[in-house]
Amino acid sequence: MPKEDSPLDHQDVPPTPETPSPPHTPADGPLPEKPAPHRPGSAQQTFWKVFFVVVLAAVIGSLVWLAIWLNSNADSSSAKDIPGVLETVATAPATPLPLPRTNVNPGDYALGDCFKDFDPEALKSTVVACNTSHSAQLVAVFRYPEKESYPGAEVLKAKALEACQATKLGPAADKYTLNYERSYPSTTSWESGDRRVDCYVTAPGGNVIKASVLP
Repeated sequence: MPKEDSPLDHQDVPPTPETPSPPHTPADGPLPEKPAPHRPGSAQQTFWKVFFVVVLAAVIGSLVWLAIWLNSNADSSSAKDIPGVLETVATAPATPLPLPRTNVNPGDYALGDCFKDFDPEALKSTVVACNTSHSAQLVAVFRYPEKESYPGAEVLKAKALEACQATKLGPAADKYTLNYERSYPSTTSWESGDRRVDCYVTAPGGNVIKASVLP
C-alpha cells in the first residue's frame, strides 16, 4: 500500500547564528555598472521622430492617391474629348432578315441585334429574332472616326462604359437579371479598320431573354 506523507515533526532546534557574507573584493570581478539615469530629452526625441515618420508617410500616401486620381481623370476626360458617334436607338429589324443568321462577324453586328449563346470574344455569332430565346443584345455602339489614332485600351474601356451608361432600356429589361458587357478594338483590329466600341446586355442564365430590352 502506498504510504501517505506525513508532516515532519518540528523539533526545537536552537537557531544557528548567520555567518556574515564576505565583502565584495576585486577578485570577485568588477562591480556591476549602475544604469544611467533616464533623460527626459530621449523620450521627446523619440516622439518627434515617430511623429515625423507618420507625417511623412501620410504626405507620400496623399501624393500617390493624387497621382492615381489625376491619371484616372485624365483617361476619363480624354475618352470624352475624342470625337465620334454614339448610337443608342435601334431601327427594327437591326439585322436583315431572314433570321436566324449564323457566322456573323462582329463588324457586321447592328445596334439592337440579339444573339444566341453569345460570347463577346467569339469571332462569329448567331443573330436571332429578339422574340426568341437569346442571351445577349447589342444596346449601344460608339464609332470612332476613321483617321483617329489608337487611343489605348484604358480610354476604350472608359468610352465603352460611357456608352453603357448612356443606354436607356425598356420595360422588358426589368423581367430579367442582366449584366453589361463591353467590347472594344485591340491594336490589331484597330489597324484593320475596327473603330467601334460596343455595349451589350447579357443574361448570366443563358438563352433566357425572349424580348428586346430596348424601348
